[in-house]
Amino acid sequence: MEDEAGVYARGVTRAFGPVQALRGLDLTVPYGQVTALVGANGAGKTTLLLILATLLAPDSGEIRVAGCDLRTDPERARMSLGWMPDTFGAYDQLTVAEYLEFFADAYGLSPAEGSGRVVELLQQVHLLEMSRQPVHVLSRGQKQRLGLARALVHRPKVLLLDEPASGLDPRSRIELRDLLRSLAAEGAAVLISSHILSELEEIADRVVLVDQGATAGEHEITKLTAEAQGLWRVRALEEEPLTAALDAREVPCRTVPGASGLDVGPLTEREAAVLLAELVGAGVRVVSYAPVGGALESVYLAMTEDRT
Repeated sequence: MEDEAGVYARGVTRAFGPVQALRGLDLTVPYGQVTALVGANGAGKTTLLLILATLLAPDSGEIRVAGCDLRTDPERARMSLGWMPDTFGAYDQLTVAEYLEFFADAYGLSPAEGSGRVVELLQQVHLLEMSRQPVHVLSRGQKQRLGLARALVHRPKVLLLDEPASGLDPRSRIELRDLLRSLAAEGAAVLISSHILSELEEIADRVVLVDQGATAGEHEITKLTAEAQGLWRVRALEEEPLTAALDAREVPCRTVPGASGLDVGPLTEREAAVLLAELVGAGVRVVSYAPVGGALESVYLAMTEDRT
């Protein structure tokens, strides 16, 4: 698995004085897939990303990015990775195009290649019409898109993204999702940290859960979705037959203030499908039936339920 991974980390530790931010964390980010990094605030996600981006040294552990050992060959690793932090500094007096041209030059692209790459990226992130505007006039969401373009200038094999959807409008989030999926399809290893769990579930192939500086689990999203237990909201034309049918089957249910219908479960997808068939077979006129939240949200809530 190590040779097939854009990121391979084992036993990573990092302390800040008496605070142990990472406690032997393990992580694998395969090529050709989007891996989601999920955990509560303070779980160690940003510390880990800073280490992978070669901006922070670990205290111990084995880490390879694009096959390069970060302890012995960080320079070569940097040429293979793209890094987009949650907040980043921008040279406000440069134009949008000049900003990207600066980084293209820093990564060794020729002037002709750099100019072409800048136009390509600005089209990709829908900022071409802003190319001659100074960076300081961009909105928060536009700066996020510019930051993504900067991370992609040198066509990295590994992409590290910390809260990339922050400040993006709904359309831009959809475009971000499509772009990350296309990059993975082209063979890139993508690692994304975000608090927007519903969107991560749509983007990611797999998820790594981080809790108190250690790996709490790694899951394939498709398997997680099939196996996770969650609540399902069901609404019928008449509530009384629905309630009676659920009581007869001893299915836990509850009303939700301000919501239409009943929440039932927790159920897996298979259990929910069986229940729906039984309700319809019992003559309940079901008009809507859908999960409340996603599988990733259910797993995250279970992981953090003891947090005070």
